[in-house]
Amino acid sequence: MGFRDKEGNLTGFDIDLASAVFKEYGINVVFQPIDWSMKEFELTNGTIDLIWNGYSKTAERARKVQFTKPYMKNEQVLITPKKSKIKSFPQMKGKLLGAQNGSSGYDVFIKQPKVLKDTVKNQEAVLYDSFNEALIDLKSGRIDGLLMDKVYAGYYLKQRHELAEFNMTTGNYQSENFVVGVRKNDNELVKKINEGIAQLEKTGEFQKISTKWFGEDVTPKK
Repeated sequence: MGFRDKEGNLTGFDIDLASAVFKEYGINVVFQPIDWSMKEFELTNGTIDLIWNGYSKTAERARKVQFTKPYMKNEQVLITPKKSKIKSFPQMKGKLLGAQNGSSGYDVFIKQPKVLKDTVKNQEAVLYDSFNEALIDLKSGRIDGLLMDKVYAGYYLKQRHELAEFNMTTGNYQSENFVVGVRKNDNELVKKINEGIAQLEKTGEFQKISTKWFGEDVTPKK
């Protein structure tokens, strides 16, 4: 959704989408990498004005920030090496699981323990600052599985031509909506983002950006 390319430049689906939305208003966006576990604090503190990077809508986050309308659906999946033959959540019994610190995946892991938490080793996940670090450990065998966004997993593994090397398993977690996080009192900003995204859908620009990154149209189906 947002990452650095080989040249060190920030790129990704959300980077392109945010840029396109604000281009409608003649505004240039400045992208600021942050500690993801501190995202809501950074927003309310004024370090950033928006959280726009694969940000899932949850009840807990709704107490801290205001959301735009959903612009994409996502779900949490378990990624395991094909050679491990782990193809279901119950097969993670006694195994080491990784997750990103502060992610919606880790949130549901804690809040719905019967789905996966009660199964894995130590009933806890090994936490990482980024999925990149976690995937490195998964490939090297330091962890047995990784709980992560289906959207990111599919893109990451496809770009590295590694899809065939991993299983991607869906459990009993509910699907999520990706939204933009905004400060509670920034109502006009929320309105403008919603209108901007709607306009991009109308012109086909949203679908063009989506196809570029995912090979398909990910706009929410009405």
